[in-house]
Amino acid sequence: MWEYTDKVQEHFLTPQNVGEIDNPSGTGDVGSLACGDALKLTLKIDTNDIIIDAKFKTFGCASAIASSSVLTEMVKGLKVDEAAKITNEDIAQALGGLPKEKMHCSVMGREALEAAIADYRGLKLPMAEGEVVCECFGVTDLEIIRAIKESSLRSIEEITNFTKAGGGCGKCEEKLRKILIETVSGKSEISIPQIFPQKKMTSLQKIKKIEEVLEREIRPGLKKDGGDIELIDVDGDFVIVSLRGACKSCSKSQTTIKEYVEKKLRELVLASLIVEENN
Repeated sequence: MWEYTDKVQEHFLTPQNVGEIDNPSGTGDVGSLACGDALKLTLKIDTNDIIIDAKFKTFGCASAIASSSVLTEMVKGLKVDEAAKITNEDIAQALGGLPKEKMHCSVMGREALEAAIADYRGLKLPMAEGEVVCECFGVTDLEIIRAIKESSLRSIEEITNFTKAGGGCGKCEEKLRKILIETVSGKSEISIPQIFPQKKMTSLQKIKKIEEVLEREIRPGLKKDGGDIELIDVDGDFVIVSLRGACKSCSKSQTTIKEYVEKKLRELVLASLIVEENN
């Protein structure tokens, strides 16, 4: 008998948003009845790219139902770009944790969300393009490598818990062991493609987005400590700023620039941005 948290039991016994949206903006179908777990997630997205509704249909265990239910609650009200950042660990954490043998249910939820967003954007998910390693559950090498890297997996048992690979006939065990060793040692020549590549922005779009993030996310925090920030220039991926007020004379100004300003701009604008202080 698995030990389920109160949150898992709540979402299993009284699941939220069960069903299917008519004329959905995006649909994600993952798993299969033959494998024992299947999930269909449908999203309704408005003209501002905000997810205004989410519904699911799941065939699976209590963890699969609970993961699907809590996921629909998590994404409603989020912009699509924000929802795309949700990981399986986020889903498990929202449930107060899952038994290690059931972590693949949270992975299935994340995969359904990615598939639904890809459908909405008219994109093809790259993970399915990998080489099938586990024929019983149709798991590819790309899916396995991604799970190893993201969740710091260190055993075949953990790979099975997160992906179900190796949980059937067991014939793929040697392949799993090889992938695990090569991935952990950094010798794997297989790279994980980006699920949702960032759209290329024009210079004007980039500057406008940077200014919006500075105003909405960064400046309020600095002002609380008597500081401020001014955008001086944007040259390619280099963002030149000037700290004002108390922040300008602070001995930790470089920490503020790199650990706060740069980190926030990379997260909300473009991952390749480099922030430097104007001298």
